[in-house]
Amino acid sequence: MQMDCTPKSGEPWRVGVLFSQTGVTAGIERTQLQGTLMAIEEINAGGGVNGREILPIVQDPQSDPAVFAALAERLMTEERVSVLFGCYMSSTRKAILPVVERRNGLLLYSTLYEGFECSRNVIYTGAAPNQNGRQLADYLTREYGSRVYMVGSDYIYPYESSRIMRELVLQRSGKILAEKYLPLNATQKAFAPVIRDIRRKEPDFIFSTVVGAATAHLYHAYAEAGFDPARMPIASLTTSEAEISDIGVAASRGHVTAAPYFDSIDSEANRRFVARYRERFGEHERTNASCEAAYFQVHLFAQALRIANCMDTDRLRDAIFGQEFDAPQGRVRIDPDNNHTYLWPRVGRVDADGRFEIVAESLVAMKPDPYLVDHNVAGEADIRWRRQATV
Repeated sequence: MQMDCTPKSGEPWRVGVLFSQTGVTAGIERTQLQGTLMAIEEINAGGGVNGREILPIVQDPQSDPAVFAALAERLMTEERVSVLFGCYMSSTRKAILPVVERRNGLLLYSTLYEGFECSRNVIYTGAAPNQNGRQLADYLTREYGSRVYMVGSDYIYPYESSRIMRELVLQRSGKILAEKYLPLNATQKAFAPVIRDIRRKEPDFIFSTVVGAATAHLYHAYAEAGFDPARMPIASLTTSEAEISDIGVAASRGHVTAAPYFDSIDSEANRRFVARYRERFGEHERTNASCEAAYFQVHLFAQALRIANCMDTDRLRDAIFGQEFDAPQGRVRIDPDNNHTYLWPRVGRVDADGRFEIVAESLVAMKPDPYLVDHNVAGEADIRWRRQATV
């Protein structure tokens, strides 16, 4: 989208914000919305960008891809907004993609995803497969075994994520025992046949790509079946602190997630981030990887905007390439090679307090590889494996 770059002293920089406040993924998207708004408030409190505040135009896409696309179209035409922050599910990103490409807008996308995409109109700040899936496969096959049962929600991300995990596990001489998909609104009862099949097949771990409200149903069904996470955990890339809050400690303890960020990271930068977040949104609120990426991508955008001093997409994109920011997870950087972000892979296991004990973490920010050209596991120079504590 071509924008008038004539200086307009005092007028706000207007951006669109599309995170669901209702629907099946409202729980996690609410945290992304909050991370976005907190970053905007911080920037505005510091004088804005070149003396102008950022004004978020917040919409509720209701976890519905069609609504996402319609609202993106309206924001970019009627509201004349060129920059959007938003989307959680890949189906919603795919719905918006034709809009931002046709209108030459810019979407900043803060969710882990299946990779195999690189649009010039998207800045990807969530984990690519080489920044979470590869580390998860390595950890699980080392610690638990390589016989895997896959279960996910019925849309694009789970299918593609499972395909990638299948390749990673097979490269480690593993075996896929089953692959099941359920509706996004699946009830706990709907997981009963899956649980019975898991009992029969006895995998070493369950790889879950279940998202939204159904996540709690899977974990509760697992717990009611009496399975032992010390022997056969549920492993996921999508079960974050937001989902753990819904599931509860009893049903989530011992299960495993890989992500660049956990709210338990022991650093001064993260402690400040968590404290500010809780002060702003409530003392029991928890941050997570998608929330943290939603937060730091606003700061990266603001840094680029200071340079471009214009909302023109081409000028902003050129300015954001190579931008760095000291995020709560560590220093991140936008890779000009592919519009993705250097991130810090970690593996966490839920402890008795419902927090993620970090059991493995990268020693360096890892270059994004959205097409997973290199399937090899991270070398010992790049990853530190911590000894497991007793669950």
